[in-house]
Amino acid sequence: MGRLFGTDGARGVANSELTCELAMNIGRAAAMVLIEGKEEKPTVIIGKDTRLSSDMLEGALIAGLCSVGANVMSLGVVPTPAVAYLVKKYNADAGIMISASHNPFEFNGIKIFSGDGYKLPDTLEQEMEAIILDGAKPYALVEMGDLGHVLPADNALNDYIEHVKRCVPSSLKGMNIALDCSNGSSSRTAQKLFTDLGAICHMMSDTPNGVNINDKCGSTHLENLIDYVKKNNVDLGLAFDGDADRCLAVDENGEVVDGDFLIAICAMDLKERGLLKNNAAVGTIMTNMGFNHFCDENGLTFVATKVGDRYVLEAMKENDYVIGGEQSGHVIFLEYCTTGDGQMTGAQLASLLNRKGTTLSQAAKIMKRYPQVMENVKITPATKGKVDKDEQVQAELARVRAVLGDRGRILVRESGTEPLVRVMLEGECLDEITTLCHETVAVVQSKLG
Repeated sequence: MGRLFGTDGARGVANSELTCELAMNIGRAAAMVLIEGKEEKPTVIIGKDTRLSSDMLEGALIAGLCSVGANVMSLGVVPTPAVAYLVKKYNADAGIMISASHNPFEFNGIKIFSGDGYKLPDTLEQEMEAIILDGAKPYALVEMGDLGHVLPADNALNDYIEHVKRCVPSSLKGMNIALDCSNGSSSRTAQKLFTDLGAICHMMSDTPNGVNINDKCGSTHLENLIDYVKKNNVDLGLAFDGDADRCLAVDENGEVVDGDFLIAICAMDLKERGLLKNNAAVGTIMTNMGFNHFCDENGLTFVATKVGDRYVLEAMKENDYVIGGEQSGHVIFLEYCTTGDGQMTGAQLASLLNRKGTTLSQAAKIMKRYPQVMENVKITPATKGKVDKDEQVQAELARVRAVLGDRGRILVRESGTEPLVRVMLEGECLDEITTLCHETVAVVQSKLG
């Protein structure tokens, strides 16, 4: 993980940690690194979520890009996967999304896509960090006549919606679906997308005001969606996060169906239709143990990567796998997307259920979930990066592993997007892993908190 870019771009509190000056310099460095040596004036597309600070950061990015001679195409409020798709469709040299995903509104972030729609590899982000933080190269400011300018992108939302519709194999006609848009980017797209596909939509948290993004709603706060599904006799509920690259589902009985289940359901359907390349599904080290057993029972290969959808994507690209993702709801259908896409995931799931004439609760029986508990420990800048080096923490992990044996597992890792250490345990007995989790958290807190 770099000094500026984590597993999902550069993030921080807007106007404090992620300042206009920093955003402007990220724009300059991005243009210099991504389009070095090009003779024609480059074009960079920019999308944003609904946070109050997104307009401010967009202005700073535009200023930085134009100052080094790049033209900018402003997409407005769009989902992150729309930027990943449109950068290639519009033949742009790079794409930038302004969002802090599932984080509270005071945070924001900048993630960058290359011209092929994929997130930047670590090497390019490190090169940008060297320019911004170390002054490895002076900013390549251009003469007045060579400044970039801003272009409109009036059809961005519709172009993205039409793309998702083309990828969904069958209609959602007759389905009642509750859609929690997290007061974020999907507020601009979800109702039209799912209505066009044939569903009757029950909209929730789709009135963003700049400060209510992810506020007790969306994929990280499912309580309202669960309650709505139980009371209103809908077929399922879908919850997206602030930039709509995640999706979690709620079945017709109000039970949560997380990303591991969504991948299992969709992977098995792809296998049955002869579309599961190399007979494999990709997850991470955080994927529930039940997914491993699902794969073993159904003749699939499970591939585990480091945490972060960028690492899932790398494994998929290298080995020609077509589905992968994370428990949090980042699901990648590589035949259609170059990044996680919450609305694509939700539409594929609903289409599958409608085509098979089954309910989500029935489909989710394909996999058994092992009890899992997780707690976060807030760390300081001084203790960042030390979780794997502290002797007492490592001794505690060895103790817990000895207690669990082959009945469970423990994973302690530093978050790539927040100043947190995550302590996760899985096992057969919820009471046992809960106690062990509390004991481990106490040790991590005393040493690193």
